[in-house]
Amino acid sequence: MAIKTLHITNAWHAASGGIATFYQALMRAANRRGHSLRLVVPGAEDDVKDVGSHCRIYAVAAPAAPLNPTYRAIYPNQFLFRGSKVQRLLAVEQPDLIEISDKYTLAYLGGLLRLRLLKSLDFRPVVVGLSNERMDDNFRSYLGRVPLGKQFCSWYMHWIYFPFFDHHIANSSYTAEELRVASRGHLLPRGTWIRHMGADLSGMSPTHASPAGRQRLQALCGATDDAVLLLYAGRLAPEKNLKLLFKLLEYLNRNGCPPFHLIVAGDGMERRLWEQRAAEQSPGRVVFLGHIRNRKMLAMLYANADIFVHPNPHEPFGIAPLEAMASGLPLVAPNSGGVTTYASSANAWTVPPTVGHFAEAVHEILSHRELAVEKTQLALATAAAYSWDRVADGFLDLYQDMYDCFHGKTPSAPPDFYSLPATPGTKQIATWTARLAQKVFAATARWRESSSVSQPGASANTDPSKYAALKEPRIHS
Repeated sequence: MAIKTLHITNAWHAASGGIATFYQALMRAANRRGHSLRLVVPGAEDDVKDVGSHCRIYAVAAPAAPLNPTYRAIYPNQFLFRGSKVQRLLAVEQPDLIEISDKYTLAYLGGLLRLRLLKSLDFRPVVVGLSNERMDDNFRSYLGRVPLGKQFCSWYMHWIYFPFFDHHIANSSYTAEELRVASRGHLLPRGTWIRHMGADLSGMSPTHASPAGRQRLQALCGATDDAVLLLYAGRLAPEKNLKLLFKLLEYLNRNGCPPFHLIVAGDGMERRLWEQRAAEQSPGRVVFLGHIRNRKMLAMLYANADIFVHPNPHEPFGIAPLEAMASGLPLVAPNSGGVTTYASSANAWTVPPTVGHFAEAVHEILSHRELAVEKTQLALATAAAYSWDRVADGFLDLYQDMYDCFHGKTPSAPPDFYSLPATPGTKQIATWTARLAQKVFAATARWRESSSVSQPGASANTDPSKYAALKEPRIHS
């Protein structure tokens, strides 16, 4: 039986990396396989875009996210009330499985669906939580080391986030570890599947290296022929640990020979900050290219730079380092986080995330060319296992497994781990928490229903044509 899936996320941006890339790859696979897929994302205005013959993207007008205004956030008022936009979309589409990629404002939707508290919806989908990052890392990156912050994240993940879903997916063992801890002591069993992301390897190759490409990069940097060109590709955001990247450049240039230049391909809320600091501390040595939309341009950067530097020790997975490996570019990365899913001392330079260790790795790459060639050859073979086609097909198969599991059938690929049942000591707490959550949800539902008549644009009519009337969304092909 072919199922229809609907995916909703706040981690969507024209210049975003991993999650947007994942869903784009998923839609390509869905169209190839005839799988009906719907994606709901925040946008500047309501919009609808058909992607191929089997996929559709719904944009819901949403305000800027509070901690990172380069993103937007769909808030609960968009799905709490009868006739609200997300409710109307769900009623129109009636998916068999809903995947929510968000730990904050959208996670509450999972609990409402599980308890069937959205009265205008007469169906019960499988509800899946997709973890593409860890809450404790995000909390620390944006709010700092707040007292009891780690304990709050553990409490939230265990009692709030984890029970909201029927099952979970994590993009790496590193990300899954937070779920594993949160899974201990629950009344109902829930499975967690670890499924890695991938990379668009079709356009990434060492064959894009050329004298013309090298000269183009040197011209971009204003670099001499003897310069070493470091490359970073990714978002410029607090969680990326960019301080290490720019401190490394300063350290390497203290000797003055050879000169080191840094190419930054990416955008984000911290771009202006690092442009200013680079101008002060490494004048003439850093070029900011912004988000590279042209895949050929990106492939040229990877193939003609000298070393790819990835500074984030808490990376949930990391697509850019994988693309660098597929391009034959030596990789220097931390020996922790999701990057270690595919990068190791055998095919990369995975070292402690300090300026000294990163500098040693850079100098080893430059002084031991045979070792560099050996490792990059192994990296090419590793990257081949993470092509998006293979990864996306695996996710579509997984959704079918989760659907079968929910309906009492044995999945072809069992979860990596199930939640542990509540012990006698925690069963009472788990029962009390579940009852409290139900009471809160039920009270919210009663308030929601009584308030829905006063909500602007609220309507119980869920005819498919009514979504088009939200704001006359344009249909793009």
